[in-house]
Amino acid sequence: MRKRLITPTPERIWARGEGWLDVERAAVVEVTSEDKDFPVESAFGSGNAPGWRAAAPGIQTIRLIFDQPQRLRCISLVFEENETGRTQEFVLRWSSNGGSSLNEIVRQQWKFSPPESIREVEEYQVQLSDVTVLELVIKPNIGGGVARASLKNLRLS
Repeated sequence: MRKRLITPTPERIWARGEGWLDVERAAVVEVTSEDKDFPVESAFGSGNAPGWRAAAPGIQTIRLIFDQPQRLRCISLVFEENETGRTQEFVLRWSSNGGSSLNEIVRQQWKFSPPESIREVEEYQVQLSDVTVLELVIKPNIGGGVARASLKNLRLS
């Protein structure tokens, strides 16, 4: 058998100005809770930012309400869990009518098993027009328990 080792392709977190929407200027964010050391706005910053973490365990929601309807082509999410093994589920939904009705984009589960599996990276190519609301609902541990939801990074283009 012929084989060769290759160098892993480094993950790229796009910086603002590289085609990503400046979420902080384009939307109001609603969040069910946040740890004072991990505020939600840090999930929209650079890839080196600590990201957002809920202040309390249980299901959490991050909702973006756009000032002007948006056309979205890509949604990038990064989740990290360095401490607790758990299976997380999230649902990503959007609305074109201010949130009166929400359309599901994806429902995804991921098993974190630190130290081996600590990072979930999801990128969805979409064709959404007139988006007025984007909602992320995170159930941090589908088996129950006291896990807190977190989001390392969220990018939109």
